[in-house]
Amino acid sequence: MNSKMGEEEKPKQQQHQNSTESFTAMKSSLRQAIEVISSLISLSHSIRVFTVKWQLIRKKLEELSSGLMAIENCDSSENTAVFSGLIPSILVTVNECYDLARRCVDLSYSGKLLMQSDLDVLVAKFDRHVKNLSEIYTAGILTQGFAIVVSRPGPGACKDDMRFYIRDLLTRMKIGDIEMKRQALVNLHDVVGEDERYVKLVVEVGDVVNVLVGFLDSPEMEIQEEASKIVSLLSGFDLYKCVLVGAGIIGPLIRVLESGGDVGKEGAARCLQKLTVNSDNAWSVSAHGGVTALLKICSTGDCGGELIGPACGVLRNLVGVEEIKRFMVEEGAISTFIKLARSREETVQINSIEFLQNMASGDESVRQTVVKEGGVRALVRVLDPKSATSSKTREVALRAIENLCFCSQNYINMLMIFGFIDQLYFFLRNGEVSVQELALKVTFRLCGTSDEAKKAMGDAGIMPELVKLLDAKSYEVREMATEALSSLVSLPKNRKRFVQDDRNIGFLLQLLDQEEGMPGNKKLLLSILMSLTSCNSGRRKIASSGYLKNVEKLAEAEVSDAKRLVRKLSTNRFRSMLSGFWHS
Repeated sequence: MNSKMGEEEKPKQQQHQNSTESFTAMKSSLRQAIEVISSLISLSHSIRVFTVKWQLIRKKLEELSSGLMAIENCDSSENTAVFSGLIPSILVTVNECYDLARRCVDLSYSGKLLMQSDLDVLVAKFDRHVKNLSEIYTAGILTQGFAIVVSRPGPGACKDDMRFYIRDLLTRMKIGDIEMKRQALVNLHDVVGEDERYVKLVVEVGDVVNVLVGFLDSPEMEIQEEASKIVSLLSGFDLYKCVLVGAGIIGPLIRVLESGGDVGKEGAARCLQKLTVNSDNAWSVSAHGGVTALLKICSTGDCGGELIGPACGVLRNLVGVEEIKRFMVEEGAISTFIKLARSREETVQINSIEFLQNMASGDESVRQTVVKEGGVRALVRVLDPKSATSSKTREVALRAIENLCFCSQNYINMLMIFGFIDQLYFFLRNGEVSVQELALKVTFRLCGTSDEAKKAMGDAGIMPELVKLLDAKSYEVREMATEALSSLVSLPKNRKRFVQDDRNIGFLLQLLDQEEGMPGNKKLLLSILMSLTSCNSGRRKIASSGYLKNVEKLAEAEVSDAKRLVRKLSTNRFRSMLSGFWHS
């Protein structure tokens, strides 16, 4: 009986040995095919004839290479029989191709028509091989359980290693099961996000971009979301935006916005925002229904700021196309974005305010609609010092107010009613440097609008804040502060208020000695002092100041404004003496 069992074991051992030998032989043929294909791809780049056909052949070779490398990475000998018939056949075709490639490089073929025919036959053979590989993969032979994970190359890896890694990921995305595809996408997102060198390889290697675009329409939500995150990263590189658009990405991105998950929608919106920075792609977005989809996202209250922010950004980019802008107005975009300007999310606030500003720029009818819908009040609320609004948002709101309201006295009056001047005072006094400088610019412009505005600014206490900025480090700040102050003291009421503080005049006279090499600023300071001489108390305080010598020094240096100021003070002093003499 034991003898019988031993006899039964021998065929099994023989079978196992044969299987091992077959697997080893298959692996050897596989490695040989991969190496020849790699060499052939390199050789094809040097071919200068039949270039279109060789481009097509090269694409087929790259597909075959990806598929064969996937087989090589499959840690199972169970399917040796499936692959053993296919690989020798591929190797024969590849060797035929190598022979044709050498003849094309050397121009040693007998005739063009014959070579074209040979190349057509070759393309058909490669098509069959690719189809056969695809059918094997579709049958589920290559699964996550059998696939060896290729390690990500280290930081100092060469380009070939990086390219091999990307090709391996591409293969998994093409032929793996859902989990393998998802993990490949996660790994691709990681390398693209961490190392820009991989971005170029993603665009260069095979069909990576086309596969990613195809995944945007995947019914598997995880696949769609991971793909959307990757294309969002790729769209941040100007060189490759045209590659994405050329791969037909606009339509799938908008379909994700319409029916995808939250993560996918966010990635799609961010990608579209980058692709529409210039208006070249605006019509494509509109043609695929993107404007309607984006407006719906922005008007839906249950969408978070991570999605609404970039959605606002896309619409803001599209405003430059007049027909699209009109459509947005008709769809109620202005009221939607005025509501969004009150959001607590910084990105939403900034993008919505910039959207309104872009919409109204150079368009009086839209500007009127913005004002009518409560846009001015909303912007002033953003500037409320009691709110938790960021400095960046306040800067954007100040610029929007300047652009929207300073073209009309009615709008400026509206600003004053809403307490805007008190806000300017607060930011001049307490704002961060960037906000303070912008508030100063707005104050300067406001001074040139009306006497009512000047009076309101004087009443709000803005002049002392301007005085503090007269010796700022920045020359531009000093100049704006001086010009604004010069404009404000042109009103009698403001002059009287200004001279009530004894330090103001002395400080102005001191500054005359500090503004070396700044004749423009000295001229403005002298202009302010000249205005103050129209006020009796101002005249007296200038004449009695210990710093009057700075004016006299300038007059002696033939500075005309200083000479005029000295003459005016001297004349008034002489008249005072005569008045005292006649009344003694």
